[in-house]
Amino acid sequence: MMKPRYTIGIILCAEKDRVEVELALEDMGKPIGVADCQLIVPKEKLQKVLADEIKAFSEEKKTNCLLNMEKSVQQYKQAVRVIKDAILYSQYRAAKLVTGEQLSLYFGIGGYVSAHSRQEAWGTSVIDRISEQLRRELPGLRGFSSQNIRNMRSFYEYWRQYIICSPMASKLQIAVNKDVIDIDNFSLQKWSPMASEINREEFLGISFSHHMEILHKTKDFHEILFYIHQTILHKWDKYDLRNRLKEGLYQKQGAAANNFLQTMPVNDARKAVGMFKDEYLLDYINVEEMEVDNPEDVDEKVIEQAIVRNIKKFIMTFGRDFAYIGNQYHLEIFGEELFPDLLFFNRELNCMVVVELKKGAFKPAYIGQLQTYMKVLDDKVRKPHENPTIGILLCKSSNKAFVEYVIRDYNSPMGVATYKTAEDMSEELRNALPDMDEMRKLITENKETL
Repeated sequence: MMKPRYTIGIILCAEKDRVEVELALEDMGKPIGVADCQLIVPKEKLQKVLADEIKAFSEEKKTNCLLNMEKSVQQYKQAVRVIKDAILYSQYRAAKLVTGEQLSLYFGIGGYVSAHSRQEAWGTSVIDRISEQLRRELPGLRGFSSQNIRNMRSFYEYWRQYIICSPMASKLQIAVNKDVIDIDNFSLQKWSPMASEINREEFLGISFSHHMEILHKTKDFHEILFYIHQTILHKWDKYDLRNRLKEGLYQKQGAAANNFLQTMPVNDARKAVGMFKDEYLLDYINVEEMEVDNPEDVDEKVIEQAIVRNIKKFIMTFGRDFAYIGNQYHLEIFGEELFPDLLFFNRELNCMVVVELKKGAFKPAYIGQLQTYMKVLDDKVRKPHENPTIGILLCKSSNKAFVEYVIRDYNSPMGVATYKTAEDMSEELRNALPDMDEMRKLITENKETL
C-alpha cells in the first residue's frame, strides 16, 4: 500500500478576505486552502425558527397544563360522585336494615301481646299500663304508646298467616311459655309458602307507620301489595300514601280490560294491572287545530301524529318508566310488512309495550291484529333478557264485559282501554280551561320574568 506523500489542510470560514488569506499562506510550508461556507438555514431564519419552536413549546406546555387541570377536575368530580354514591347506598342499606329490624321487633311484640290479650283476656287497661311502665324504665323511648302497641298486634294478626311457617298455635305456645319474644320472624326460612306473592324487599322497605296506614284503610291482600309497591316506587311519605288511599288509587288504576293475570307471572301481572287505566284523557288532541274540515275525517293516523307531536305528554299520561321507541315501527316477516302505531319500552316491567290506535268502537278483529304485532316483536325485536311484549289497544269506546270475554283465551298479555280527546270533554270543563293563546302568552311572560 502506498503511503501518502503529504496532508492537505482546508479551512472553512463563514467569511474571509481573499487578499489577507493569500498573504497569510505565503510563508506556509504546508498545502493549506481556505474556502467559504454557508449554513443551510440563514442565521436570521434560524433565529426565527428557534423562536417559533420556543413559543410553540411554551404554548403546548400551557395547553398540557390546562388539560391536566381539566383532567384533575374531572377526576375530582368522579371521585366525589363515587364516594357520594357509596355513602347514599350505605345510608339506604342502613335505613333498610333499621326498618327491617323494627318491623321484625314490632311483629314479635304484636304476637306476644296478641297471645296474652286474646287468650288470657287481659283487661282493657293492661296495654295502657305496659306502655306507661316501658316509658318509665326506658326514658326517651318512642313508638310504644298504647295505641302503637295495639297497632303491633293488628300488624301481627294480619300478616301471621304469611310470615309464620309453622302452625300458629304451637308457635305462640312456645313463645308464651318461655315468656320470650321472637324478633327473628322475618328470616327467609320462616316465611310461609303463602308469602310467594310478597316482594320481601318491598315489604321490609316501608316503615311501620306506612304499613298501618295501609292496614287501616284496606284488608284486601292484593290491594295491600299494590300500595306497598306504589309507596316504594314513588317514595311516598306517610301523608302522600294517606292521600292515595283516600283517593282510592287502587280502584281507579288497572281498570282496563285485560288478561294479565292469566298470561303473566303474578308479580308482573300485578304491576301491569296497576299501570294501565281503563280510559285516557288525551286533552292535548284538538280536532279544531288539525286542519281537517270534518271531524269525521279524523282517522287513526291523524290521532297518532298528534300523539307523536305531544309524545312527552302522552308518556306522562301513560305513567312512569315509559321510553318512546317510535311510531309506525317497521316490522317484516315472510315478506309481509307490518307497522304498529306506537312502540314503547317500560323499565318497570322490562318489556316492550305496543299501542294500537282505533278511531271507533272495539272490534274483535283488532285483537288479532294486535297479537300479530306482539308475536313478531317478540320473535324479531325482543332481547333475550326482556319479558314478552304487552299489547294495549286504544279505542274510542268499548264494552268492557265483551272485551274481557274476547281476550280471555289469548295467550299474549294485552289490555283494551278507551280515550277521550278535547272535544269529548264536557262543555263546562272545556269552558273552564284557559284559552291556548292566553296560556302560551302567560308561559312566555313567566319565562321572561324568571
